[in-house]
Amino acid sequence: MEEVNSVGVVGAGMMGAEIALCFAIHGSTVSLKDVSLDLAKAGRDRVERILGKWVEKGRMASEERPSIVERILPVATYAGFENAQIVVEAVVEQAEVKGKIYEELDGICDQNCIFATNTSSIPISRLAAYTKRPERFVGMHFFSPASVMKLIEVIAGIQTGEEAVAKVMEMARSINKEPIRVADCAGFVVNRLLFAYFNEAWRMVNEGVATPVDIDRAVKFGLNHPVGIFESQDVVGLDLALAVTTVLQGEYGDRFMPAPVLKRKVEAGHIGRKAKKGWFDYRTKGE
Repeated sequence: MEEVNSVGVVGAGMMGAEIALCFAIHGSTVSLKDVSLDLAKAGRDRVERILGKWVEKGRMASEERPSIVERILPVATYAGFENAQIVVEAVVEQAEVKGKIYEELDGICDQNCIFATNTSSIPISRLAAYTKRPERFVGMHFFSPASVMKLIEVIAGIQTGEEAVAKVMEMARSINKEPIRVADCAGFVVNRLLFAYFNEAWRMVNEGVATPVDIDRAVKFGLNHPVGIFESQDVVGLDLALAVTTVLQGEYGDRFMPAPVLKRKVEAGHIGRKAKKGWFDYRTKGE
């Protein structure tokens, strides 16, 4: 199995930081980029807090923590990306924003470097059209929290080569993940299932069938899910949920049309834990 020594991650938010951790914990040096050095450093700080909790819970020895953090290098430029074997993009779910990044990366990265997008809904072939290396462009969809969740969806676009797919599958296994190969389609496997579920929950709230609290109780005690559906949306972010379901609606029609109640929440800025308020209020919970 080929060692993954050098990785670039673009986007140091919740997903990008945790993706960086997934590689760093298995020995890779990771250049973690965001639009400012402060944001990139905040991503590394997030990693340090995660590892601190692992140490407290006995999941990791305290002496392991410093070397993992040191392997994550915050940058505001593409410094270090010229040596990357793979670059994983984890920025906002907008094709044009992602496309600009790929165009920049084309002139910086080695010709053998694989470009991987962590998009949760946009078809890979659409994004690959922004690059000069569509044969080395792959979807690599992690799940939140990436440091815990085992699944990675590996998606080949129309022009993606089999060699690139095989390498990304191998890289996923090298960081102790379970990759599945998925055909190129909006939403892939998990989000097509998940957002059918999300949309029905939003409709029930919109129709007054039940409250988010009671729907979450139904999910946990009736379906035996460990986390409620609205609680999980607050973790991921309602803004991202709206962006994803809008993409799915464009591809598959009104079965994925977002309910008005979701749009009103996002317009009000109630987008989940990161805003201290989503379906539930976190302002009095010390979070």
